[in-house]
Amino acid sequence: MSELMTTEERNWYAVYTKPREEERAESNLRAWGMKTFMPRIKEQRSGNGASKGTVKYLFPRYLFAHFNSNSGELHKVIYTRGVCNVVRFGDIPCPIDDFIIETIMSQVGREGFITIDDSIRRGDQVRITDGPFRELVGTVDSEMSDHDRLVVLLSSVSYQGRIMIERALVRKITRGH
Repeated sequence: MSELMTTEERNWYAVYTKPREEERAESNLRAWGMKTFMPRIKEQRSGNGASKGTVKYLFPRYLFAHFNSNSGELHKVIYTRGVCNVVRFGDIPCPIDDFIIETIMSQVGREGFITIDDSIRRGDQVRITDGPFRELVGTVDSEMSDHDRLVVLLSSVSYQGRIMIERALVRKITRGH
């Protein structure tokens, strides 16, 4: 019965790692028997006529670990090699809702990477899917240098403006939709 209670109290937490030690921290946490999730993306860069894929972390220096913060597991996580700390509000570790982790996990493709729709280009019509501008439609004006954000020109009856928004929050509008 005590084992059942411990399992029920497990939550996902964001773990802050030491610089360039994300994989070491993840490996060590798994050695403790913890479930981990470290989403990665594969960026395609082309130069000199060749296309090259670079693997990056979706959240550099962070990974997610599933554990019971009210047991000795929190202490184990904090003192695991490669880990700096667990994200907290004050002294209390901040659990992450399962829905958020499941949503990110659902974006992982067959190759094990988060799939990002890179087909959005300047001039494309897009609909914002989340956040305070949800359901607004605009035109992509430009892409930021980090390739994760876009500048979108919004236009409605009462408002015209330009916003910088995360690429993940927009969907390209295809003809006929």
